[in-house]
Amino acid sequence: MKKLSVLFIAFFSAIILVACGNDDSSSSSSGTQVISQTSSNYYQGVIKNGHYLTSKSRGVSVQQNDNQLNLKGFENGLLSISKDQFPTDTYILQEGQYIDTNTAENWLDRKSKSNPEGLNPSGKDTEVPLYLQQMDEQDFMEQSHGDLKIKGMTIGLGINSVYYYRKEAYGAVYQKTLDDKEIVKQGKAIADKVLQRLRQKKDLKNIPIVIALYKQASNDSLVGGNFFAYSVNKAGSTNVDNWKSLDIKNYVLPDETSSEVNTNDEDAFENFKNQVQKFFPNLSGVTAQAHYVNGSLRGMHINITTQFYGQSEIISFTQYVQTTAKKYLPNSIPIDVQISSSEGIQSFLARKTGGDNFYSHVFTSY
Repeated sequence: MKKLSVLFIAFFSAIILVACGNDDSSSSSSGTQVISQTSSNYYQGVIKNGHYLTSKSRGVSVQQNDNQLNLKGFENGLLSISKDQFPTDTYILQEGQYIDTNTAENWLDRKSKSNPEGLNPSGKDTEVPLYLQQMDEQDFMEQSHGDLKIKGMTIGLGINSVYYYRKEAYGAVYQKTLDDKEIVKQGKAIADKVLQRLRQKKDLKNIPIVIALYKQASNDSLVGGNFFAYSVNKAGSTNVDNWKSLDIKNYVLPDETSSEVNTNDEDAFENFKNQVQKFFPNLSGVTAQAHYVNGSLRGMHINITTQFYGQSEIISFTQYVQTTAKKYLPNSIPIDVQISSSEGIQSFLARKTGGDNFYSHVFTSY
């Protein structure tokens, strides 16, 4: 019944990457250092005894989480919500230190006599769905007399939209699509229990705690899920209230099935795709992940898969994509383009929010 695994992600977030490249850190007598901030987009991080302070429950998830895009979207989306409540110029981000691996595993399991802490409903796997899929804790600190004090926390709860199960060991995998109303109901009920348990810890009794709910995408989805609600709980509160809805959607382009994608955005990408395909004959695919907030396009990740036979072709193609992207793709939003072959990433392009021009880089070897 208990099928939990620890998934180790083979990459670091942008926060860690930026932080580790900077040696200018402030230290305290406890061996804890704060990594200097190199961009207002990123939080300062925490190093303890020379090592980055990782989450005590990093990667703990119910085993059925096979879509890696859910993991990426969950963590990145949670950071965006946190930035609205805990500004990067005021707070220091410390990865979760209050929910350890054993606690997280118990909470993610079903409730039972042997595990009364389980946040998933009791019952048989073939009859009762698992709702809570993953969780993440972010601690927000302030420096006081050389030490770090926790001043806020964000908790993300990933709720399944599709439940996968087997009727027998190693048998066929069945799936059940979960009702949206039930997803919201279960997510909010779980959030109440989580807040009550956190308030039992001395350090967490009187700090604001943000709880955000994430709807997991199905395992075969080409985009991750999305956050659909969050609540900012004032110091001392033990019941989650004042839920705020979020209108966040992710789509794959080209998309011939959804009527929710903005026609102008879809046409712009289609024009870009057509021009790119005309230029180079060996393209395997041109697809995009389009990110919408409140009905407006806020970002796009584009993947181009092709075959190359020489460095000059890679350089020429990258330059052409750069020109074509500027001409056809929507203006002002952040866009990144990854050009890959069977040998891996060949080049990439990127444009920041509000920017006009794309930066590009072609990978070489010696």
